[in-house]
Amino acid sequence: MKVLLMKVVLIICLCISFYGFAQQDNKEASSPPVFSIDAASQTLQQTVLNIWYDFIAHTPYIAVALLVLLLTGVFSMLISKLIGNMTGRSKMRGSLKALTQRIARIIIWILGILLAALVVFPGLTPAKALGGLGLASVAIGFAFKEIFENFFAGILLLWKYPFEKGDFIECQDILGRVENISVRMTELRRPDGELVVVPNSFLFKNPVFVLTHEKSRRIRIMTGVAYSEDARAALPIIQRAVENCELIIADKGVEVFLNGFGSSSMDIEVTWWSEPTPLGERKSRSEVVGAIKQALDDEGIEIPFPYRTLTFNEPLPVRSINDENTRD
Repeated sequence: MKVLLMKVVLIICLCISFYGFAQQDNKEASSPPVFSIDAASQTLQQTVLNIWYDFIAHTPYIAVALLVLLLTGVFSMLISKLIGNMTGRSKMRGSLKALTQRIARIIIWILGILLAALVVFPGLTPAKALGGLGLASVAIGFAFKEIFENFFAGILLLWKYPFEKGDFIECQDILGRVENISVRMTELRRPDGELVVVPNSFLFKNPVFVLTHEKSRRIRIMTGVAYSEDARAALPIIQRAVENCELIIADKGVEVFLNGFGSSSMDIEVTWWSEPTPLGERKSRSEVVGAIKQALDDEGIEIPFPYRTLTFNEPLPVRSINDENTRD
């Protein structure tokens, strides 16, 4: 609907601009009519007749202009089909193929409208036609600024191939699988099933993380053992537990390091590789966490919960319950 509205506005602006330039010379050559109150009705009648006579006189030109527009439509369809056949053999993205066809049709239609305007208005010169086209372009550019911004951003996204249909991307807290990439917007399917329509200018201006650009993704978690335990002995236990998991990429290897001193435990960092999709990451993380917990429990190694030490500046008084019972 927006594309049709843009075409209608473009045609109207071009016609108004061309008509104004074509009638400029006629206005300069003719002398302004003299009006009076008594001749008002005659002037109105004469004006209507002049409009009708002008329409009759321009009927052949209008017919030829309509024929030019008809041929323009046929020619644009043929060129679009030819481009589709030429790009169909290449590895070009489908959205980029459609964009190439659309740009070719727009160029052909602009040239066809210019030619039709020259036919309808014989006094219109190519220089004036280009001037009218420039004025119309400025007006349309201001009216549809955001649409053209998304349009050109979509061209750059399609041309640079930053992500493909089916990739998982993340941009400004928006995470989802790419469902479709069009000229003006990109459709994302979130993990919860919701469809998010993102303007291409938003993706072009902000950092985009392509989670599935590679076939694997590195996952990192933190665990810990109590200070009373042998932290070095816990490292190979954790590594064997993770390596025995099924939802990891074993070829990439598993890494386990002592990371630091926590408030209640010796912190241990565990890293491994899994599928890049959000669902694959969650499944792998769940399996690894459960395996680490089970392995440490089997070896009797404590995974501590947070401890808190209370320090009192004054000694606390102690009262014996037995003494109170004796008094009673």
